[in-house]
Amino acid sequence: MKQLHRRVVVTGLGILSPIGNTVDDAWHSCIEGISGITTVDVGLKNNPVKIGGRLKNFDPANFLDSKEIRRIDPFIQYGIIAANQSIENSGILDSSIDLTKVGVNFGAGIGGIDTIEKNKILLEERGYKKVSPFFVPGSIVNMISGLVSIKHGFMGPNTSVVTACSTGNHCIGTAARSIACGEADVMIAGGAEMASTPLSIAGFISSRALSMNPNPEAASRPWDKDRDGFVLSDGAGSLVIEDYEHAKARGATIHAEIIGFGTSSDAYHMTAPPEDGRGAILAMSNAIDDAEINSSEIDYINAHGTSTPLGDIAETIALKNVFGNVVPQISSTKSMTGHTLGAAGAIESIFCIKAISEGIVPPTINLDNPDPLCDLNYTPLVSTEKKIEVAMNNSFGFGGTNSTLVFKKI
Repeated sequence: MKQLHRRVVVTGLGILSPIGNTVDDAWHSCIEGISGITTVDVGLKNNPVKIGGRLKNFDPANFLDSKEIRRIDPFIQYGIIAANQSIENSGILDSSIDLTKVGVNFGAGIGGIDTIEKNKILLEERGYKKVSPFFVPGSIVNMISGLVSIKHGFMGPNTSVVTACSTGNHCIGTAARSIACGEADVMIAGGAEMASTPLSIAGFISSRALSMNPNPEAASRPWDKDRDGFVLSDGAGSLVIEDYEHAKARGATIHAEIIGFGTSSDAYHMTAPPEDGRGAILAMSNAIDDAEINSSEIDYINAHGTSTPLGDIAETIALKNVFGNVVPQISSTKSMTGHTLGAAGAIESIFCIKAISEGIVPPTINLDNPDPLCDLNYTPLVSTEKKIEVAMNNSFGFGGTNSTLVFKKI
């Protein structure tokens, strides 16, 4: 096996989110502390959760043809559109590149649940002949990678990582390793999700994971004493990453370098984190070791910070364990976007990269009444200016899966 030695840089960014459908719009909303959470009605009888984060002013017909829209689940639509944004931003299609060395690694935490629900209803009400012939290919997780590759002729590695809420980070990190070992020169990597469906919401309600705050904009409140769960949201994030020498040779704009990737398992519980945060500690420590830096060199952390009572405390404990008495400045942009599940790591990686390039730490909004057990600098309420050389992004998921990325200014 080839040794990991090539430097990996980010040359393209693309995003669809509740706070903006372009990188510029989403970043502006992020640093201004604008919430994307609104009232959502999914038609559930006696539904106690009436809030969520959906895309606004978005019409897939502006990006995809009507036939394609009918055949694929919304999460696949989101992923393709974000991927195409990042590809355009990178300029790789303007370059003479070896398409056999360009790959895609794009995942989702849940996948095509909207399509699954709708076809189940058709099956029950009208019989099997009414189930779409595109039901299976139009709902499976790897179809974002497949369709992006087909559209652009990318013949390199074509994979999808599915690790719940860690998906985006895992896709980016494993794609980076494909480049580092020489398997690919360029990878399009990220995550997408559209899980704000009746069945999905009912499932999360039953597991007592969702906030039932009736005030949409105040519902996602990481580390606040009054938090009561996360807010389910939709979206997609995509990064074009490539070998540094390859990017330099074609004159690409380089947004940041990926210098560290760490993963771990809690080996503890299906949904709850261990109280001591040991899995998160291991993922962060592994990422720092992979980056070959000291923990003191990290200037900003975009935390997992979902606004759940147990998770926020466990992550706080983990951060203290890894960084000791000098924990970097932190924020949770989920306070504005809500939790986009499999898309979260990719969206938040983009915010880390923008924080590095712009020298601004996004805020954690709604942190009005800090939990005494969560006593770090979470950048409450308003963004702050700060020179950022190195940023870390945490994503932790059901099943105890953990992933951490480290980005550096270049």
